[in-house]
Amino acid sequence: MASKASPPPPLPKSGAISKGYNFASTWEQNAPLSEQQQAAIVSLSHVFSERPFPANLMQENVSSLENGLVAMTKDSNFGKEGSVDAALVNTNQFYKWFTDLESAMKSETEEKYQQYVITLTERIQTCDGILQQVDDTLDLFNELQLQHQAVSTKTKTLHDACDRMLIEKQRFIEFAEALRSKLNYFDELENIASNFHAPSMNVGNENFLPLLKRLDECISYVESNPQYAESGVYLVKFRQLQSRALGMIRSHVLTVLKGASAQIQAAIRANASGKSTVAEGVETSVIYVRFKAAATELKPVLEEIESRSSRKEYAQILAECHRLYCEQRLFLVKGIVHQRISEFAKKEALTSLTRSGCAYLVQVCQLEYQLFDHFFPSSAEDVSSLSPLIDPLSTYLYDTLRPKLIHETNIDLLCELVDILKVEVLGEQISRRGERLAGLHPTLQRILADVHERLTFRARTHIRDEIANYIPLNEDLDYPAKLERSAEIKSEATSVEENTDVYKAWYPPLEKTISCLSKLYRCLEPAVFTGLAQEAVEMCSGSIQKASKQIAKRSSPMDGQLFLIKHLLILREQIAPFDIEFLVTHKELDFSHLLDHLRRILRGQASLFDWSRSTSLARTLSPRVLESQMDAKKELEKCLKATCEEFIMAVTKLVVDPMLSFVTKVTAVRVTLSSSSQSQQLQSVMARPLKEQAFATPDKVAELISKVATAIKQELPMVMTKMKLYLQNPSTRTVLFKPIKTNIVEAHVQVHALLNGEYSLEERQNIIKMVSISDLQVQLDSYL
Repeated sequence: MASKASPPPPLPKSGAISKGYNFASTWEQNAPLSEQQQAAIVSLSHVFSERPFPANLMQENVSSLENGLVAMTKDSNFGKEGSVDAALVNTNQFYKWFTDLESAMKSETEEKYQQYVITLTERIQTCDGILQQVDDTLDLFNELQLQHQAVSTKTKTLHDACDRMLIEKQRFIEFAEALRSKLNYFDELENIASNFHAPSMNVGNENFLPLLKRLDECISYVESNPQYAESGVYLVKFRQLQSRALGMIRSHVLTVLKGASAQIQAAIRANASGKSTVAEGVETSVIYVRFKAAATELKPVLEEIESRSSRKEYAQILAECHRLYCEQRLFLVKGIVHQRISEFAKKEALTSLTRSGCAYLVQVCQLEYQLFDHFFPSSAEDVSSLSPLIDPLSTYLYDTLRPKLIHETNIDLLCELVDILKVEVLGEQISRRGERLAGLHPTLQRILADVHERLTFRARTHIRDEIANYIPLNEDLDYPAKLERSAEIKSEATSVEENTDVYKAWYPPLEKTISCLSKLYRCLEPAVFTGLAQEAVEMCSGSIQKASKQIAKRSSPMDGQLFLIKHLLILREQIAPFDIEFLVTHKELDFSHLLDHLRRILRGQASLFDWSRSTSLARTLSPRVLESQMDAKKELEKCLKATCEEFIMAVTKLVVDPMLSFVTKVTAVRVTLSSSSQSQQLQSVMARPLKEQAFATPDKVAELISKVATAIKQELPMVMTKMKLYLQNPSTRTVLFKPIKTNIVEAHVQVHALLNGEYSLEERQNIIKMVSISDLQVQLDSYL
């Protein structure tokens, strides 16, 4: 048997294989297969796991013998001849043949694989060369990449440096520009100074206002940046230039205003032409229209000053321009205004003078406001700017009116003046035109205050002379005849005359009080009117009470009472519409304790110089302040109530006095019987029945009942007639008669009770014959 073939040499392990493996591994890591792809590879491996025999290795012939083994085979792949013929007779031959065949097959297989290995080796070597070239290329690429990165870094650094340089350049440029802009404010000093000191520079120059504006900007900048070097020095120099410029403006304004005033005065003299006054139309045309035209050149400068009035320097120069303007205007119009008011004072009475003078001042003030608004449009809202002009003009009217007001005594005329000033002038003209006439408001209020003061003084004088100290005439106290005559006249008079006659029937102080309060109520301040009303009501009530006492002496006490009730009711009714409190607090200084302190000091009980004790000089000489409240309305009510009660008791006594005396005696007897201190004889006398008493016999009782019945029939109707004469209001009479009726009925009830208890029915019906209570009430009701 042939020897076994030597094993094939191992495959060379080159760098290409390692790199290929590494490449494949890297490939697997960088490009992993999906699950679907891996499943496809597994399927393919299963299909090709059993390799089939090649086509050239087909079995041609196999024979077996019964007695021996003969195998005939043919294989085209064995040897270069392409066939191997063998005749196998026995087992040894078979094994030999099989061994040879196996060796041939191994040799053939190894040759094939060796050839394959050679091919693979050649290809590996080729791949190694290629990989070496790739490695070299990759090394070159990496080196090129590093160089590119270095170049990029240097380029980026260069670009960043360029950007920084550009930013720094721009910052330097901006810094230089900012520095130049800041230095421009300081550099302007020389330019502005040279322009302001130029001979041709004046306020009318077109460059004056721009230079002034630039100067203000420089001052504002230097003021806001005191940290700059020499800013204080530059600020002083700038302010000096500003003061010079503002001085030039002041001089210019004064020059133009004086020139305009001179032109107006020349025009006034030309228009007057020997006349004593200038016509009103000519006056308005000359003083206002021409002045506006003459001074128009000031408007641009004044507007510039007003636009900067928020700064202190310009506010001062603006106020100075206002003052100069008002001085020139006052110089022009004061003579004409004084002349006009003087003409009104010569021709007109006080009321018409007040109305005409105020209307003229309103017209002048309105025209002056319009002219001022033309020159100072932004300052016209501040009416105080025109005060140096309006106050002197309005003072002319005040000085004219005041002497006349001081000597005026007519309250009606003073009240009319209050209406003119408060309603017509302040309420209508001043309020309707608003701010334009606000300058007149202080003077008009001053005039109104003087009128109020004079009116208050005259009202107090009137209350004192005409009410408190009124001396009544005989006809004023001729009651009830005066009321009877008034009733006769009233039945014949018309409605107008009837209303006038109502006041004639009043007591004169009452009529004067109501008339005075009615006039003062709408003219005086509430606090002042309250004091006057309290005083007037108090004085009027006192005067009526005095008259009532005199009437009681002249006519009868009942006439005096009804007179007082009548007039107090009228007074209470008439003061009710005045919505005021009649409560007044009076404060007085009380020195009554001073004498006692001085006596103690003289006795040595206290020291004059002991400042620490209550008897010190300061405490000794300090007066006490005593406060007392007086409510005239409550006092009036109290007096009215007391008078009504007196009247009720007087009428009650007039009618049922016998009954009241009888009841009083019966009560006295019963009290005496209840007392144990009386003697036996007196008790025996008193113990007799009431009808056996001398004053209570049936005949005596019948006599007093007859007197009362006669008084009810005769006296009570006369009382009711007087009540109707004094008190025209039925409800008032009813209220006053109701307690009288109650008292009369109550007296009869008491007597009825005594009669029922002490006298028999026969005595009551046949002798006494007293009227029943129900019949009495019906009889009393018939008198109303």
